[in-house]
Amino acid sequence: MRSAKLPFVILSILSVPLALMYLYLLIDTFTISEPGSLMPRGFTLEHWRFLWQDLPGRANIWQVTLNTIIFATITTTLVLLLSSSAAYALSRLNIPGRRILLGGAMVLHAFPSVTLLIAIFLILQYVGLYDTIAGVVIIKASLELPLGIWILKGFYDTVPWEIEMAAIQDGASRFYTWRKIVLPQIKPALAALAIFSFLASWSEYILPQVLAPGNHAQVLSVYLAGLIADDSHFDMALFKSVGLFYVLPVFALFLIFQKQLMNMYGGGTKG
Repeated sequence: MRSAKLPFVILSILSVPLALMYLYLLIDTFTISEPGSLMPRGFTLEHWRFLWQDLPGRANIWQVTLNTIIFATITTTLVLLLSSSAAYALSRLNIPGRRILLGGAMVLHAFPSVTLLIAIFLILQYVGLYDTIAGVVIIKASLELPLGIWILKGFYDTVPWEIEMAAIQDGASRFYTWRKIVLPQIKPALAALAIFSFLASWSEYILPQVLAPGNHAQVLSVYLAGLIADDSHFDMALFKSVGLFYVLPVFALFLIFQKQLMNMYGGGTKG
């Protein structure tokens, strides 16, 4: 028992500096501190003023937050819908060239997306989706699909074929069998993929910065980067407050769905 607690004790000790750093970050966003001083000298909400007033030359923070939520939510929905159906087909149907498709999907996922930016930029301009959230959503979902297909295919392969055969022999259609019988068996994988896709979209910077640079389509990562790039009016406390505001949904998401993440490999009906 003592040896089992030892790793936990060591991890707790090693986590103390990180916890203190986050605590000081939180305190620093609500206090006034002299340059170079570790001790605050007063309470203030000035560093959070971006919540109720627009910063000079910046987009409205609530519009930017809404853009980020729309971007992450729609991207996650597309990845789940397309990955779950494509992975099922690759797992269950005898499709010609299935190995080539799976290999190509993995190569696409390993291929650096930054090398495709020029081609993507030209295509979005041609179809009229440049500087729009819709254009960035399509590109981000396309880049996340290969990993989603690979993850879900592995889970589909573990679902016994006899379950589907029994349903089909009872008169159920293939679509009904997939939606009502097979999908519930891989709920942990769907939940984990949804969380990973949402976080990947929430933290995405390069694609929105290059493909949607306008204030009307700006997301929080681009907004935050703009603050640190402003050399003439740089405010470190303001930057910390916006960064904390940016990361809070991530903490909330983990706290709400940590059980689903822990049960990702625990079987179908758990979670």
